[in-house]
Amino acid sequence: MQLPPTVTNRAFERLAEIGAADQGQALRVAVEGGGCSGFQYEIALDTAKDDDLVLEGSGQKVLVDPVSLPFLSNAVIDFTDELIGARFVIENPNATSSCGCGTSFSI
Repeated sequence: MQLPPTVTNRAFERLAEIGAADQGQALRVAVEGGGCSGFQYEIALDTAKDDDLVLEGSGQKVLVDPVSLPFLSNAVIDFTDELIGARFVIENPNATSSCGCGTSFSI
C-alpha cells in the first residue's frame, strides 16, 4: 500500500529557520530520471501547484508532485546537520540502491 511520505519535525524546523513560508515558499521534493543510479532527488524552494501533495507542519509546507509521489511512498524527509554539511535528506524504503552522495537511487 502506498502511503505519502512523512516529514520530520527537524525538517519543518529548518524550513522555519530559513523563513520559507515567510517568503511564500515551500520545500519541493521531486524525483527525476538521471543521476548515477537511475533516479535523483530534486530538492528546492518553490511555490505550490494545483496538483501537488502538500504536507504541512510548524507553519511550513513540503510539496510533492503527482509523478514523484509513487517513488516517495513511505519515505521520510528529514534534515541533517553533520560534519559533511547540513542538508535535507530522503530515507526511501523504495530505493534498492543509492550512490554515495545520497541524491541518486535506483528501484
